[in-house]
Amino acid sequence: MAKQIAVVTGGARGIGLAIGEWFLAHDYDVALLDNDPDTLAATKVRLDVLAVGCDVSDPASVDAAAAAVMAKWGRVDALVNNAGVAVFKPALETSFAEWRHVLGTNLDGAFLCSQAFGAIMVAQKSGAIVNIASISGLRASTLRVAYGTSKAAIIALTKQYAVEFGNYGVRVNAVCPGPVETEMAKLVHSVAIRSDYYDTVPMGRYGTVEEMANVVGFLCSDAASFVNGQALANDGGFDAAGVGIPAFRRAMGMNAVGGTQ
Repeated sequence: MAKQIAVVTGGARGIGLAIGEWFLAHDYDVALLDNDPDTLAATKVRLDVLAVGCDVSDPASVDAAAAAVMAKWGRVDALVNNAGVAVFKPALETSFAEWRHVLGTNLDGAFLCSQAFGAIMVAQKSGAIVNIASISGLRASTLRVAYGTSKAAIIALTKQYAVEFGNYGVRVNAVCPGPVETEMAKLVHSVAIRSDYYDTVPMGRYGTVEEMANVVGFLCSDAASFVNGQALANDGGFDAAGVGIPAFRRAMGMNAVGGTQ
């Protein structure tokens, strides 16, 4: 049987790269789309993938990427809309240009790629799309007026596509990561921020990129053949815990990795 074809946006690093590696490990041919040419080229040297430079916020760039994938393989079985950017500022300090940058990449990008690659899947009458949303799309937080709004909109977009594309055998779901141990998180999360996450996430730690990729892979696989229109929080219980009171957890004797002292 011919290999299945997976397309991952924002695939040169972090969660997107881990998702691409999951697909390779499960015998897919993989196209990684990214707008960072240097990092994408370095990834291409290491992995046997189709590396396509693409700005997901630009319709012409997305159409060209879809044409490149079709020219090589002639079909698409999985699309993961992972490309995203963030601006973390107080709402009144967030400029319209910053708002548009975040919404343009996170939301417009998911729309444009779903239009281009979704049309291929609808014509095939098969395929799966997974949108990488965020826990910030399920619960509000400070400093995330643009990012959180974009991710909440992605969850709504997921459901809109699910109810239409489902008629053609194409499933559309979203994954909402909580805090994840990425290189970016290591750079921007201070000791205080990490401590607060450890206190608030019931499992007492960050997730790994591999844990995110495993859930995405499941949703793209036949094992999830009746799962459609869902937004799955992959967050160690962060959303279920609500606000959380760190002092209460400390009083229970919970340590930073979720065990007992």
